[in-house]
Amino acid sequence: MTTDDLLERARRIRLVAFDVDGVMTDGTLFLADDGQEYKGFHSLDGHGLKMLRGTGITLAIITGRSSRVVEHRAKNLGIDIVHQGAHDKLAVYESLCRDMNIAFEATAYMGDDVVDLPVMRRAGLAITVPAAPDLVKAYSHYTTTREAGRGAVREACEFLMRAQGTLDAALAPYLK
Repeated sequence: MTTDDLLERARRIRLVAFDVDGVMTDGTLFLADDGQEYKGFHSLDGHGLKMLRGTGITLAIITGRSSRVVEHRAKNLGIDIVHQGAHDKLAVYESLCRDMNIAFEATAYMGDDVVDLPVMRRAGLAITVPAAPDLVKAYSHYTTTREAGRGAVREACEFLMRAQGTLDAALAPYLK
């Protein structure tokens, strides 16, 4: 795929959905004796998501696991569309697109494992991380240089904003 093709795909995006484990986090799961689950999120990723949301792009989370920490993180970031326990991510994604009346080509999905492939293959822009299996990378349009849970989401957000011409405006308040 040429850079021009990639940028054209990115310019059409109006909805971005993210997996959590291995995308928004490094994939490590911390489980306490009482069953409580802990995850580590990077502040760079969080601010990238807030900036992207500020440009009018709708953000969603579609994850196979369920945890309260994801609810808290989504609320903190202003992400209202959260689907946890999504064992059929494609069905959730297709329903979301129908409900929002948005074409698949106007969506991006960021995933890291084979369970994400059905959505990645349907989305207009498929994004993954460097540690993803080769098969996932083969179906991805864009692989970040930053690792999952270490700025990969921020990189994807800035890539989309750059392609859509909104990055400079998103950064302007910090350059006064």
